[in-house]
Amino acid sequence: MAVRGGAGGGSGGARSPVERGFPHLATVRSAITALYRRLSYETVRTFDTSVAAGDVAFADADELYAGVQRVARVLVRHLRLPDARLVVGFRDMEHAANVELAAGPEYFVELNSRFRSHRRDIGAALAHEVTHVYLHRLGLSFPGVRDNEILTDTVTAYLGAGWLLLDAFREDALTSQKLGYLTPEEFGYVLAKRAELFGEDPAPWFTSPQAYDAYVRGREAARRDAVRPPLVAGGWAGRRRYARDRRYAQAHPERTPYPPGDGAGGGSGGGADYRFDSSSPLRVSFPCPTCHQRVRLEVRGRVRARCGLCRSVLECDT
Repeated sequence: MAVRGGAGGGSGGARSPVERGFPHLATVRSAITALYRRLSYETVRTFDTSVAAGDVAFADADELYAGVQRVARVLVRHLRLPDARLVVGFRDMEHAANVELAAGPEYFVELNSRFRSHRRDIGAALAHEVTHVYLHRLGLSFPGVRDNEILTDTVTAYLGAGWLLLDAFREDALTSQKLGYLTPEEFGYVLAKRAELFGEDPAPWFTSPQAYDAYVRGREAARRDAVRPPLVAGGWAGRRRYARDRRYAQAHPERTPYPPGDGAGGGSGGGADYRFDSSSPLRVSFPCPTCHQRVRLEVRGRVRARCGLCRSVLECDT
């Protein structure tokens, strides 16, 4: 299980394009849903405080191995793994870090040798690997390496350690670095979801201007989730489209589900995430803006609903 480095494998590498935007957003949303289903609302709420920057700070004067073990212990405590012990070493490799997942309680983590001199991002690399251990113990995984790494990045960010991964994103005229499998904007999206849940603003923690800009773009995408019909906060254009689709579904019950497609709404734009089905009375389903589990309601006008998974209260006009 590896954290993928940026251009050239890390700090100071020759600049090459970093994938941007929201290409993995459907998987990210599925990961948030899976996390709630596995942990429960109550357990997610216990992660209300993010890892503090000072707790994972690493000065050049610090002794290397003692400092690495200190940062690893901070992350192990944050993810409630008191009996897990990380043994951290360094070697030359393509990725930024790797963890050997076994029965425990000892887990062997390798960091790319570049971190011997570029120490500021050791916390970010370890955050991803400790989350791998956490998910391994939970028995939570996605099929396929790519989706499983996206799950790990998403959980790292949602449970309060992933801001370190976004802050490791840096670019200048000659070099670039990005850790993790999510794009910078996708990290921003997950961090904004967490910020909305806990009333926590990660913006002051970013030392990288590029990371802050990506967070802002991710936050804009996250906010759009809460302004889509049938939520009452939906904009005029969205409400008009919803009313048109509702009339069609009511007039043509034999052609439901409507609109056609899976109703997953994988993009970050303004596409329709809702679907009407042919039950009597007519019902509409749509993703909860917090956990993305689909909520199913009778079409009967203004209603207040509660998501059964994350307990969000939703003001709807069905």
